[in-house]
Amino acid sequence: MTELDPVIHAQARLRVVASLSALPDCDQVTFPRLQEVLGMTAGNLSVHLRRLEEAGYVAVTKTHRGRTPVTLIALTRRGRLAFEEYTEAIRALLAPADSKETP
Repeated sequence: MTELDPVIHAQARLRVVASLSALPDCDQVTFPRLQEVLGMTAGNLSVHLRRLEEAGYVAVTKTHRGRTPVTLIALTRRGRLAFEEYTEAIRALLAPADSKETP
């Protein structure tokens, strides 16, 4: 049986990765916008982003627009691949038993 990635499998992190995967490659979203889309508190989102960043699944960039600090979030190539593998594993688990190959 295929094992699910424990970093992505947590509900909040799955929501983060799924949302970021909807963006085109190399596109970024601001922290407040991601927070709004997900309906998460800043603290909760920060904790999950840190875990995803440690795994190399997201890139967090802190910059400025004029004098205003801005935090940008993007899914990395590694994160996109991990999410694709995760969704394939879920599909395999959900496939009807008669469509699975038997050893």
